[in-house]
Amino acid sequence: MTTASSWAGAARQLLASSRPLSWINTAYPFAAAYLLAGGGVDIPLVVGTVFFLVPYNLLMYGVNDVFDHESDLRNPRKGGVEGIVLDRRWHAMTLWSAGLLALPFVIALLAWGGPVSAVVLVIVLAAVVGYSAPGLRLKERPVADSLTSSTHFVGPAVFGLALTGAPLSLTAAASLLAFFLWGMASHAFGAVQDVQPDREAGIGSIATVLGAAPTVRLAIALYAAAGLVMLLAGWPAMLAGALVLPYILSTWPFRSLADQRAEEANRGWRRFLWLNLLSGFLLTQLLIVIALTG
Repeated sequence: MTTASSWAGAARQLLASSRPLSWINTAYPFAAAYLLAGGGVDIPLVVGTVFFLVPYNLLMYGVNDVFDHESDLRNPRKGGVEGIVLDRRWHAMTLWSAGLLALPFVIALLAWGGPVSAVVLVIVLAAVVGYSAPGLRLKERPVADSLTSSTHFVGPAVFGLALTGAPLSLTAAASLLAFFLWGMASHAFGAVQDVQPDREAGIGSIATVLGAAPTVRLAIALYAAAGLVMLLAGWPAMLAGALVLPYILSTWPFRSLADQRAEEANRGWRRFLWLNLLSGFLLTQLLIVIALTG
């Protein structure tokens, strides 16, 4: 293998490890929160959006792919949009690349913000690394795994709000809480499909402890709670609560799923990945209406 082709292969592995399909799931919350809280189309918006689009995701998923290598080898769903099995020879490079790519963005965002936004960003980054890194491995601590995972996606929105210095309104608080509940539900449901490989690898999760069916039912309850919390956001923001309905309908068929057939939840998880795109589109339309009528 030539040096050029070797580096090309490494670049492909890094790109795949960052989960391009999920980039929008972290960049969008930051940008939307920043703009809705009064931030302008300025350098912090651009830098923050780019950071949460690529470097943040490489840091989050790259660290995960390195330290979850053994369980990923046993997981039949790895190898596509749901994650790769990262070649061992690129593990060290992935960790260095993730850290070095994120560093200048983090320094710039800390410089532009104040004490509150700095604390938020540090907490968010600690949750990202602590989820997978040896020692903490929050992903192996049932319930804490779902709480931490939700922080990965709600955190950018909280940081976007904090970066503007705007006060926390009832609408913003309700929206962030609903988003957090949605994130917990999504992580819990996503963990169901991995019950068997996680147990074989000795990895604990909310799903390995509760079991497939109880975890799915918990996810449904959390989705419903997220929708109800949005009622506190006021009109027309409360309409976003209806966006949980497709997720409830998608997970409902798995409410009695036996642990031995837990991998069948992957059908629902694949729908979830595409539901995010539809929900993002509909939410964007609602945000446009709020911006025009606010």
